[in-house]
Amino acid sequence: MREGIALVIVLSGLFACANGCRKQVDKAPFISAINKSYDGQHVCVWPEPTKLPVQADPTKDEKTRGYDALTDAGLLIREYVEMKQPRASSIQINKYNLSDKGHSSWTPDPDHPDSGNFCFGHFNVTAIDKATPNDPSNPTQYNVNYQYEIEGIPGWARTPESMRAFPKIAADTSIQPAAAALVKSIDGGWAVVPPQTAQ
Repeated sequence: MREGIALVIVLSGLFACANGCRKQVDKAPFISAINKSYDGQHVCVWPEPTKLPVQADPTKDEKTRGYDALTDAGLLIREYVEMKQPRASSIQINKYNLSDKGHSSWTPDPDHPDSGNFCFGHFNVTAIDKATPNDPSNPTQYNVNYQYEIEGIPGWARTPESMRAFPKIAADTSIQPAAAALVKSIDGGWAVVPPQTAQ
């Protein structure tokens, strides 16, 4: 009887050690490598740079909602312009241009000075959910599942109008799951391959 109890205790100890005595992976270098791969990336209102000033017909142009949200946030100025049409009465369209406040938030397109975007924030990894090595005894690569958020979100991007007009902002500014492959570099650190890009 005593031998049976002793065997159970030994097996329990071995099982606990097998689960608890594994070498824990230091996740801090993974977080640092993933954050580094996001350097210089921001969340932008439009997928491509937009030319300003721009005119939009509020009855036809779906982009008007976004321009109006940015106007309400103080980044754009809206003017009303009468457009004459041949063989018809004139129509009123909206003309949008940068405000003084908008200039400070505007990111110009280096190739087209009259175009740009409203971009903000930086990516920050909040947690590593899982890190799977290619070779547990001598890992040179890890597949990593992680979560990230956007930090440095300005007030104008958080307004209900902006969130409704630009659903991508609402998605991008919440905690997001993602995955990356990390390989060991020559200096013993870790690097993301290929570098991460904003979704």
